[in-house]
Amino acid sequence: MKKQQPQISEDRILEASWELLGEEDIEKFSMRRLADRLGIQAPSLYWYFKSKQNLYQRLANQVSKIILEEFHSEGDWKEQLTGLAVTVRSVLSRYPCSTQLMMMTLPHEPDIIRFTNRMLLCVESTPLEQAQKMQVVTTLVNYVFYFVLDDYQHERNVSAILKEQGAAPGEEVIRLLDSMSDTDAGLFRRLFTNGLFELMGTDGAFEFGLKLILLGIEQVIKEQAR
Repeated sequence: MKKQQPQISEDRILEASWELLGEEDIEKFSMRRLADRLGIQAPSLYWYFKSKQNLYQRLANQVSKIILEEFHSEGDWKEQLTGLAVTVRSVLSRYPCSTQLMMMTLPHEPDIIRFTNRMLLCVESTPLEQAQKMQVVTTLVNYVFYFVLDDYQHERNVSAILKEQGAAPGEEVIRLLDSMSDTDAGLFRRLFTNGLFELMGTDGAFEFGLKLILLGIEQVIKEQAR
């Protein structure tokens, strides 16, 4: 007897995947948990996705498509790269674990390829060599990925410490700093007590890091023009 395709859509599977990722994080994600969320047997998912990695590819492709839809920046290469970085950060921040998914997948989906191509178009007008243009977009996107990922992980760590100890992690850091000499921790202590570490993950911190990257690119272009 021929097996029948389960009565569920690919879109619903992707939607449930995002829901699960938002609740349990990517380390706990599994096809069995996803099937339970959908009220179906795990083997039914393989009608639509050959493996969990294949599902990850499709989720990353969906993220890439949303980035492309929301990115409308015009102007010179600096304005375009700035707009692109802001858009990527915005989309990744809205979709749980999307940064990890983008980092775990290969360009084997159409919108991932379109996303990469669009990034390259941002610097096509520069006099940089082709290999340098690829390095520019790789550096930029890695900066955004790790900025979003670091902020996400920081929030998870703080929540875990609050749940486990019932106190903010800053209190424990202060106690540790008080037990250390000025030689070993003086500069760190001053930065911490002045609240500068609270700037991590903010718009201002993101914009400053992006500015450093753009100035570096501009400097390389100027040096090659000499």
